[in-house]
Amino acid sequence: MSELFTEGAPIQDTKAPDGPINERWDKRRFGGKLVNPANRRKLSVIVVGTGLAGGSAAATLGELGYQVKSFCYQDSPRRAHSIAAQGGINAAKNYRNDGDSIQRLFYDTVKGGDYRSRESNVYRLAQVSVEIIDQCVAQGVPFARDYGGLLDTRSFGGVQVSRTFYARGQTGQQLLLGAYQALERQIAAGTVKMFTRHEMLELIVVDGVARGIIARDMITGEIETHIADAVVLASGGYGNVFFLSTNAKGCNVTATWRAHRKGALFANPCYTQIHPTCIPQSGEHQSKLTLMSESLRNDGRVWVPVKKGDTRKPGDIPEDERDYYLERIYPSFGNLVPRDIASRAAKNVCDEGRGVGPGGLGVYLDFADAIARLGRDAVAAKYGNLFEMYERITGEDPFEVPMRIYPAVHYTMGGLWVDYDLQSTIPGLFVIGEANFSDHGANRLGASALMQGLADGYFVLPNTISDYLAKGPFEKIGDDHEAVVEAREAVKGRIEKLLSIDGDRTPDSFHRELGALMWEYCGMERTDAGLRKAIDRIRELREEFWARVKVPGENEELNQNLEKAGRIADFFELAELMCIDALHREESCGGHFRAESQTPDGEALRDDERFAYVAAWEYTGHAPVLHKENLEYEYVKMTQRSYK
Repeated sequence: MSELFTEGAPIQDTKAPDGPINERWDKRRFGGKLVNPANRRKLSVIVVGTGLAGGSAAATLGELGYQVKSFCYQDSPRRAHSIAAQGGINAAKNYRNDGDSIQRLFYDTVKGGDYRSRESNVYRLAQVSVEIIDQCVAQGVPFARDYGGLLDTRSFGGVQVSRTFYARGQTGQQLLLGAYQALERQIAAGTVKMFTRHEMLELIVVDGVARGIIARDMITGEIETHIADAVVLASGGYGNVFFLSTNAKGCNVTATWRAHRKGALFANPCYTQIHPTCIPQSGEHQSKLTLMSESLRNDGRVWVPVKKGDTRKPGDIPEDERDYYLERIYPSFGNLVPRDIASRAAKNVCDEGRGVGPGGLGVYLDFADAIARLGRDAVAAKYGNLFEMYERITGEDPFEVPMRIYPAVHYTMGGLWVDYDLQSTIPGLFVIGEANFSDHGANRLGASALMQGLADGYFVLPNTISDYLAKGPFEKIGDDHEAVVEAREAVKGRIEKLLSIDGDRTPDSFHRELGALMWEYCGMERTDAGLRKAIDRIRELREEFWARVKVPGENEELNQNLEKAGRIADFFELAELMCIDALHREESCGGHFRAESQTPDGEALRDDERFAYVAAWEYTGHAPVLHKENLEYEYVKMTQRSYK
C-alpha cells in the first residue's frame, strides 16, 4: 500500500490532563487561562454551522461577551440538520434507579465505539451529560414526562438502562429550538452577527494560524472575507458522500475539507455509521432516505420469514415461521443491540434471501405485541409522529402492518482531528460536534450525537477556547493581507473553473455514481480487492468530473448547480481518503467491517495489537501521510465486544 500513502510521525494529544479520570476535566478547566469580561469584548470568533453544536457554541460565546459571527447555508439557523434527530439524548441522571451512572455511560460509550475512542474525552462527555438536561429544561425544551410529571426516559441500542431523554420523535427539533432561541437572544443583544445563506469555501491561515474564512453569499454570489481571532467549525458530517443517506441534501464536507487541505489532520474517515432503522429505497428516482428513529426498537420487534423467498403478507405468516433474529442471536440485548450490529444482521438475512419487500431489501419492525400489551393510545403517545411519517411516505399504517426497514448511511464518526481542547492541528481552529472525530470511536451509540453536540457547544468549547484567546490581542489582518488575497483568489479560481468546463453531465449524475460506488465497496462491508477497485474508479470519475461537468448559470446569482458542483468536487477527494483509510485498517471494528477480519460466527474481529490507534491523515496533494495517535486504556479493559 506504500503507493497509496506514507507514514509520518505519530501524533499525541498534549492537552489531555493526567491523574484520576474523574478529575481530569476539572483539572483542565482550572489549568486553562481565562479572559476577563472587558477583554472578551475585544476578541472575535467565527462559528460555521448553526446545528446543536454550532448554535449552542455561538449563543454561549456571545453570552460570555465575545464578538461572534455565525454562518449557515440555510435561510435560518433553525433549519440545521440537527432538527432531524428523532429518538433522544443520553444523560447519566439515573432517574429510573436502574443502575445507571457516569461510569456506566462512559463504559457503554467506549464499548459501543469498539474501543477506538479516547477514554478522557468519553468520560468528560458522560460527566457533562447530566448538566445538559438541566440546561435544556431551563430553556423550556419539552421533554416527555411520566404520569407524575417527572422527566421520562427510554432505552436505546447498546445499553441495558433507560437513560435517553426524549420529546416524542422530535427530540432534535426541540433541542435545536432551545439552542436557536438562545442564539437569537444574543443576535438581538448584538454579540452575535448572523450570516444566513452563506457557505464557507476556504479557511484563511496566516503564519500557520486560523484567522478567518472566505464565504460565498449564496443569493448574490459575492465572495466575502471574514476575519476573526479564532474559527470554530460545527459543520456536521460527511455521510452525503454516499449520495443516498439520511442526511439533508445540503449536508456536505466542504468546510472541514477546506481546513484539511490547509493543514488540519482528518481522523478515521472510514468510520461511517449505517443506521439499521431506515425506510427502504423505493426506486432509482430517490435523492435521499428517511430515518425511522432507533427508539422504535424499544417496542418494535425485528423479524423476517424463516423460509427463503417467502412472499406472503406478514399477517399471513404464523409465529412459528418467523425468525426474530436479533432476539435469537443476541438474547441479552435483543432488538436493542448497537446500530452497527443490527445493520449487519439485517444485511445478512437479506443476503440469505429472507428479506421482505421490493428486491428483498427489507426486514419487518413489528409493533403488534406492543399494541396488544400497552394499547394503541399508549404506543401512539410515544411514537405517533413517526408512525404518521412512515404512513405518509409508504402508504402503509404501522398500526395495522409491520414497518419495513433497511440499513442506510447515517452518521460519520470520523472528522477533523482535535485535542482535548477541541483544537485541530491548525492553532486557532476549533472543531465541534459531528465535524470532529473525538468521542464515538468506530461506532456511535444512539442518542449520543445530540449529547456530544450540546456538550461541545454549551460546556466544553467555551471553557477551552478561552485558553487560546487569552494569548490575545492578536495581530490585525486586513483584506489585502497576502494570505487573505491568496485564499480569496483560490475560491474565485475554483468557481471560474467549474463554470467554464461546460461539459455534458450534471453534478448530480456524478454524485449518484460516486455514491453507488462508495455504498458498494466502502459501505456495510469492505474487502481489499473492492477498496482497491473503488480507489481506481474514484480517480477516473474525478478526472471525468473536471472534464465533463456542466454548471449552467453564473456565480453572481442564486446557482444551486454551482453549489452542488463545489461540494461534489470535495466529496471526490474525501471518498478516496475514506477508501485508503478503510484499506489500511486491516481489522473490523464498529462501523468498519472488513470481510477478511471476522470471527467464526461473523462478528467484527478487532486487531488491538496493530490497530489500537486513531488514524490522522495529512493532506499533501498526492499520497496522504498517516499519523497515528495510540489509544491507551486505563479504566476500561479492551475485550471482544459481545451483546449476546
